[in-house]
Amino acid sequence: MGLANRRRTMGYSQEKLAHLLGVDRTTVGRWECGKVLPQPQQRKGLASALGLSPDELDCLLAAPAVRVQENARCQTEESPTPGDSDEMIRRAFLRVLSVSGALAVLPVDEAEALQEGAGLGASADFDRMNGHLWQVYQLARSKRAMHPVIRDQLTTLNEALARGRGPTRPLLGAAADLFQLAGEIAFDGNRYSEAASSYALAASVGRDADAYDLWACALVRHAYVEMSEGRHRHAVQLLGAAARLARRGDSALSTRQWVASVQAEAYAGLGDLTACERAMDQAETVCELGGGSTNGGWLRFDGTRLSEERGARYVQLGRFDLAEETLTCALKQTELAAGHSYRRRGAVLTDLAVIGVRRGDAEQVVAYGGEAVGLARVTGSGYVVRRLGALRGELRSLGEDRRVAGLAAEIAVLGMS
Repeated sequence: MGLANRRRTMGYSQEKLAHLLGVDRTTVGRWECGKVLPQPQQRKGLASALGLSPDELDCLLAAPAVRVQENARCQTEESPTPGDSDEMIRRAFLRVLSVSGALAVLPVDEAEALQEGAGLGASADFDRMNGHLWQVYQLARSKRAMHPVIRDQLTTLNEALARGRGPTRPLLGAAADLFQLAGEIAFDGNRYSEAASSYALAASVGRDADAYDLWACALVRHAYVEMSEGRHRHAVQLLGAAARLARRGDSALSTRQWVASVQAEAYAGLGDLTACERAMDQAETVCELGGGSTNGGWLRFDGTRLSEERGARYVQLGRFDLAEETLTCALKQTELAAGHSYRRRGAVLTDLAVIGVRRGDAEQVVAYGGEAVGLARVTGSGYVVRRLGALRGELRSLGEDRRVAGLAAEIAVLGMS
């Protein structure tokens, strides 16, 4: 693991880490690229911020192969090594953009009828297949396990594009759908550059398909990448564009409400309680829509997560009086959720642990934080690990409690794995 990876695991942007250490952001960038090494007086603070011992930090800084790799990535997010599964997926995406025509998808377990429909370029079968893959993604404990299926899907897609079968726009919409799924897999693994590339492709193809809702949803997912790096103002800009697109889309779909829900998160990141609550109120109008407001794939916002999202926004804003009751209710909902969403539950547990830290309640921290660590181990979710890394940064205030110290150590091990 390189210095940049460790920073991201702990939940820091370059700007935030630089602010903590009293240095310029470009200094952090040069450390990560291997161009310069931290001065002796800077290393203690850097080790503490990253949850490392001085010896562990020295080993991280001394690894020449890591420095060479990260130097090649300077000023960008980490990109996969050529030849690995992520790089193959990226190349397949680029081939799709190079060819206009039909899209075909490879059925996984849906029998001969679906295979025949896909071979003939039937867009309804493509939609069914993509919907199936989203269901597999939602239920999978390890999201990365879906990489082989995505690769097969893209291989078949390019073969069909070369044959030029089927009406263009519906098939381009199916391609945009698939790109968003690949982006979700990358985002869950904290591979932000890969995720951003996938979402940008989804937006581009969605535009070509005149699919405004698909296009808007790709921008929403891209906004999550910005927020993960602390760039909430950039996210607000992307979400404003997504809202305008959604207004041109299908009013029976929940696109507008999902945009509003994510806008609430961006406003919370900026500390704007009024704008956050206004956006959450708009998101809750999803309850007024009919049963066909979601498609089970690229648009899954149906209001079932409203309580956990509102609770998380209050935690962001430091309003723990409003957050705890909402999150406790959300925790019960994750137990009843179809497929039992481990990622959702891990996020709620982490938020409740954060509240425990702020209140000085070690029992609450250990109970909720410990369960979140267990879920992270089982699922390998980079998203949950990232949330736990941010929690670990707050545990120092309770560091004298052995149980809390043990929890911090467990989170550190997760981050290093």
